[in-house]
Amino acid sequence: MTTHEIRRAFRDYFVRQGHVALPSSSLVPFDNDPTVLLTIAGMQPLKDYFMGRDTPPAPRLTTCQKCFRTVDIDQVGYTARHLTFFEMLGNFSLGDYFKQDAIRFGFEFSMEVLGLDPEQLWITVFEGNDSVPADDEAVEHWVSLGIPRDRIQALGEEDNFWKAGPTGPCGPNTELYIDRGPAFGPEGGPRVGGDRYLEYWNLVFMQYERDAAGELHPLPKKNIDTGAGLERIAALLQDKPSVFDTDAFRPLIEWAERATGTAYGAADRSDRSLRVLADHGRAMTFLTTDGVRPSNEGRGYVLRRIVRRAVAEGTQLGLAVDAVVALAGEVADRWGDAYPELVEQRAAVADVLGAEAEQFARTLQSGRRLLAEVIAGTPAEGTVSGEDAFRLHDTYGFPLDLTAEAAADAGLTVDTGRYEQLMDEQRERSRAGAGTHGGDDAAAVADALVQRVPTTAFVGYDDLEVRTTAQGVEPLADGRAVVVLAESPFYAQGGGQVSDHGWITAGSARGEVTDVIRVGSGQALVVDGLVPAPGDEVVALVDVPARRATQANHTATHLLHWALRKRLGTDVHQAGSYVGPDKLRFDVTHRGRIPEDALAEVEDMVVSRIAEDAPVKWREMPKPDADALGAMGLFGEKYGDVVRVVSAGDYSRELCGGTHVSRTSEIGPFTIISEGSVGSGARRIEALTGTELTAHYRRQADTLQAELDLRDARIADLEADLKAARRGTLDPRAIAAGAVEVRGIKTVAARIEAAEADDLLAASDAIKRELGAGAAVVVGAQVGDRAMLVANLDAAAVDAGLSAVNLIREIGPIVGGGGGGKPQLARAGGKDPERLNEAIDHAWTLFEKGEG
Repeated sequence: MTTHEIRRAFRDYFVRQGHVALPSSSLVPFDNDPTVLLTIAGMQPLKDYFMGRDTPPAPRLTTCQKCFRTVDIDQVGYTARHLTFFEMLGNFSLGDYFKQDAIRFGFEFSMEVLGLDPEQLWITVFEGNDSVPADDEAVEHWVSLGIPRDRIQALGEEDNFWKAGPTGPCGPNTELYIDRGPAFGPEGGPRVGGDRYLEYWNLVFMQYERDAAGELHPLPKKNIDTGAGLERIAALLQDKPSVFDTDAFRPLIEWAERATGTAYGAADRSDRSLRVLADHGRAMTFLTTDGVRPSNEGRGYVLRRIVRRAVAEGTQLGLAVDAVVALAGEVADRWGDAYPELVEQRAAVADVLGAEAEQFARTLQSGRRLLAEVIAGTPAEGTVSGEDAFRLHDTYGFPLDLTAEAAADAGLTVDTGRYEQLMDEQRERSRAGAGTHGGDDAAAVADALVQRVPTTAFVGYDDLEVRTTAQGVEPLADGRAVVVLAESPFYAQGGGQVSDHGWITAGSARGEVTDVIRVGSGQALVVDGLVPAPGDEVVALVDVPARRATQANHTATHLLHWALRKRLGTDVHQAGSYVGPDKLRFDVTHRGRIPEDALAEVEDMVVSRIAEDAPVKWREMPKPDADALGAMGLFGEKYGDVVRVVSAGDYSRELCGGTHVSRTSEIGPFTIISEGSVGSGARRIEALTGTELTAHYRRQADTLQAELDLRDARIADLEADLKAARRGTLDPRAIAAGAVEVRGIKTVAARIEAAEADDLLAASDAIKRELGAGAAVVVGAQVGDRAMLVANLDAAAVDAGLSAVNLIREIGPIVGGGGGGKPQLARAGGKDPERLNEAIDHAWTLFEKGEG
């Protein structure tokens, strides 16, 4: 099976088991989750469901989640198993099924769908500790499926006890391993470690909650969280020694082989480079597609690091620096069916990666020359000093891991301790020099630079691209630069509106504008990837789609403000706002919750004003004139003698320095998505417009469709069950074919499925008719939580000495009950349905003896 086939088979199997299939979430955690840089596990996007903070679309979910783990970056290439980007298959139960079904699903999918050999399957479970007993329940479930006890190993907390953190949900887990044979290492099961026993699926049983004191308490609802690595499963099914030999990576390695003329397997050093290109090629393409941009902090630094590492390894093989763009295209071609966003964002990804590669190429050339000099001057088996490593990073932006790799290739080490000490000292200098800016060195530099050069003329109300001059430039220690332009189209954050982003270019070089700092009436740009010289001519370009979305949201806040005051009264005032390309947030003074009907009316009023297509205009005027027009300002805000008044139609006038649409219809669709409290006497309203609202509706439609599909599937199952119950859930002819003739009487004893006791009687009649004259039938079924039995004989069987009453009296007590009837027909019920098979076996014995 290919990775695409495995992904599809996993989804289809769990949908058949009643799960709702959700699409993969972004690699950028929802709401920029501060606890993690990137999505690292399948359950992470679902954690609000597990924590009870949100209602899941269904109690059973399944996903194939894009994941990224930064801890393995330095190991990628050196081993055949470390990855950064990978896909995690998972099935999840939120208070629905627990251990038995989770284990059964794992076993069935492994054996029946993947076709793995059960004789190669090994299992680990939690061995227990002072707080939690050994997971004997999981052991018994595995044994019931045929796994020998000697292939089930109990391991400690480090291996088989999952926890979300120091506090919160936790519980034991069981892991599935495949024995890959003696070629991969010694025998002894997973506890021996090594590569022979490959773990491919982890089933977590969330059954406890750990409090701040470390005490465990049973959860009121037990959950299941499982994770199976798609690439590892592919290695097993495709019988490959490494994930890099599977179709998840091999096509990318083959692309690099063709581009470089280097054969994989020819040499350890070139193999390392080929593995880095394959892994980092996938990683940087997916990261960039999900909106991550190279920078010197956070997830942006992760992307910068892997792009630069890919460029460095590619040049080792003779690739041009911009080959990463073609590599990203290969990834889009091969994964575009599963992740259409790769194709949709292909051009943007190429621009981002190409610009980053070009920027790094300049530092790479200079840095390599210096690094070669440093290595040549270091004694054999010696250590590259922390000072040299720091200088390579500080002056040339040369990553420490590339310095360490080059040193290792020469048989040297790097004094990373001293390097980290110098980095800490540099950070401390930045904090000390930042003064009142709270350690933000860019803000401190901007504050000083703006004082030394003429004030920037902001032209961004009318122009989003201008040719201008860099009249002030200050490089930052981390490779960025603070730039003051003569004219700027970039809006600096203020009045609730976020700063613009975009680019500046100088010739063929290009840098990203990552921030715009407002300094008095001027501004300064923070630029990443380009350090122009003072006096250089540059082109400044705003990110147009983001600006359009932002200004649509800004005008929408003005209409929302007007509608709220119109509907709730003039005592409503703006108390804060956020206006970005993604959404608008508007805080207003109001006591108590805004009623739903009032909120609906407010939304309708805004939508009506948008549809009117009224002009949105602005002009500057003296503050008294603005007051005379009734223009509203933000309470507590200080305004100058001359103010800017933004008007929408003849109903909304506000003092505002932000950017806006030219007509209300440009806002597009509008809806309020939430309303809540933000403290005493204040309410917060969040709304969406334009393409973000369209995407919101699409997500809601997808969720609704998934719920409808699940409902339809359940209805179909119920209808099928009902029809089957009415038929007796049996083929009378097939059961009659198993009859045994004893002294001329055709006897049958069978356990069947029946929904009601009368269905059992009807089934016995049908079997008796199939047998014809001389029939003796005993059938049993579990109906609800009770065992039901029927003995049904024709006249010839009674004449031969058999009695339905005697049969029932013999077998009824076995199921914990009794009954009665007539010689030809008798019935019984009991409380022990688990002993039905025993009762049926005894009926056969009685028939064989001619008794009953």
